[in-house]
Amino acid sequence: MLWVVVALLPATAWAVWNMGSIAAWLLAACIGSTVGTEWLWNRIARRPQTIYDGSALVTGLLLALALPPRTPLWMAVAGGIVAIALAKMLFGGLGWNLFNPALVGRAFISISWIGVLSAVQPHPGGWFNALDVPGNGDLDAITGATRLAIAAADRAADGAYGVDLTEYYAPLLFRNLEGCLGEVSAALLVAGGVLLIVKGIIDWRIPAGYIGTVALLSWAFGSDPVFNVLAGGLMLGAFYMATDYVTSPMTPLGRLLFGCGCGLFNAVGRFYGPMPESTTFAILFMNGLVPLIDRWLKPRTYGWGRGDA
Repeated sequence: MLWVVVALLPATAWAVWNMGSIAAWLLAACIGSTVGTEWLWNRIARRPQTIYDGSALVTGLLLALALPPRTPLWMAVAGGIVAIALAKMLFGGLGWNLFNPALVGRAFISISWIGVLSAVQPHPGGWFNALDVPGNGDLDAITGATRLAIAAADRAADGAYGVDLTEYYAPLLFRNLEGCLGEVSAALLVAGGVLLIVKGIIDWRIPAGYIGTVALLSWAFGSDPVFNVLAGGLMLGAFYMATDYVTSPMTPLGRLLFGCGCGLFNAVGRFYGPMPESTTFAILFMNGLVPLIDRWLKPRTYGWGRGDA
């Protein structure tokens, strides 16, 4: 867990440096609510404290990185409480949860208060301003994956807006100030993910299958595969959320299949769904299929036939 935090520190620090104290407060609210909820749950249930294993810390950090910087703090706290209480502790704690807790908290916020999120005003300093998307003249601001919104608007108009997605490569890689905290630098997220792979903490098959499938389907759907890999929360989801030990398959082939499934539903949701950003629900959907994948790809015990009991 602490290695995951270390891997995320550069991207997190870069987000705080660029977005200021408002990002720091969001991180504090999410981490404080997740760690506090787990501590309180264990205290009430008279169970040994588990906050020292670092899992609640990682959940809060990932939840914060998956939210727009100007998310109301009370909303972030509510998401943190749901992430731990509903998605983790109610299932029995770490090791028993079916769904990734951080993504459950993010999905809870997205579904419950989508109107509030869409009404968040841009920062007067200039970052997080609405981009010039044709047809958005009646909107005060765009929250979430705004560059994906531009690409979606251009696709809906059959390319009439003439958006050159290659112009977004550099901002998405190094300094993207539209979207969530975790979208500030895809390069830093990749660097942290590579560190986790080298350390043997995560399996390369999940991010490789995830990113490769999104790139392939983006090309098949007639869009720029590089842009679609870098944009949105895909890098954060592929390296840090889909690779969660508890909510991903046990076998190597199962992990590759799981990653490809996440990429499939992410790409389909992005190109044909109502929301340009579909990483959260793609991974949660595949989390629900993990028991079936494990059962389907369960290794046969040596010396036993398929019909043996």
